[in-house]
Amino acid sequence: MRSANSGSPARPRSAWTGAEVNLAAAVCAVQLAVAVAVRWVGTFDDDNHGAGLGGGLAAVGLLCVLAFGPPLLAALGLLHAVTFTMPAATLARLARRRAPGPEGAWHLGLVLVLGVFWTALAVLLLGLEPAGAGALLLAVSGVPPVLAAARSRRRDPAAGDPPDGGRVWFRSALVALGACVLVVAAGTVGLATGLVREYEPPKLGADRLTGVWRGDHGAVLRLSAGGGAELSSVPAQPEFGDVATKEFTRCDGAGTWFLDTTGRYDPYADGPGSQRRDGVVVRVADCGHDTYWTIGGTGTHPELFVLFGDPDAGDLRILRQQ
Repeated sequence: MRSANSGSPARPRSAWTGAEVNLAAAVCAVQLAVAVAVRWVGTFDDDNHGAGLGGGLAAVGLLCVLAFGPPLLAALGLLHAVTFTMPAATLARLARRRAPGPEGAWHLGLVLVLGVFWTALAVLLLGLEPAGAGALLLAVSGVPPVLAAARSRRRDPAAGDPPDGGRVWFRSALVALGACVLVVAAGTVGLATGLVREYEPPKLGADRLTGVWRGDHGAVLRLSAGGGAELSSVPAQPEFGDVATKEFTRCDGAGTWFLDTTGRYDPYADGPGSQRRDGVVVRVADCGHDTYWTIGGTGTHPELFVLFGDPDAGDLRILRQQ
């Protein structure tokens, strides 16, 4: 079969044009940037576990984000394009030859199928919460790139060739920057006006604190109703250290505990990083110094945590009730 205009053989349009790959990757990069901004704003009401803003480390981290964030987002956007949008485009082209219906509808439906497939793998291999927002967003993340590709294919021929890759990425960077600024501004306004509530630690009585608390590296803390404690590999302040050191020891054996609601034993009560909070003081004979475990988490999922060292860059250890 020959083209009516040129007489040359008609070549089927590829489902993997360079312009569409660039467009899909750029759209996905914008999605990722906005998702990161939303996730960060969502931490405004999270427990900061007594940590400060990070000081010099925070500044270094911000510089790293500004320097390496854009290329990383571009790489992830390209990876998304070649695993979601473009395979779905190829499958849609094959399906259209054998079944009725517009190619765009096939493309949209198949990218959702691929999204469910990759989400299922993430649930199985990465432990992603199957009913969480992350799983839902991953499953539908291929939809915006597909819609952008469909719009590109409907371009008026008089508009000329599609924009080159550099222009596409420049526009996506501007859109991502603007969207992230709006998200952060909205979160900041919400925090200032009270629409976003600041984190409030739970108030737990001694009866609620009794039980088994577990942490990393096999740490187990058993608090009994009579004030007794049993420890196994539980972090504790070193006997001859000070509050500024990140060093800690791990204690085993029997000890005692009590609830402190006045902050008298909290080493950071009057320092930077946090306001006064209730905590559990754990004492173990012949192993370390008294350790103040601050109460955190929520009423239904409480935590005990201790921050060894500087509030801006300390070593955080957390125990969760079983």
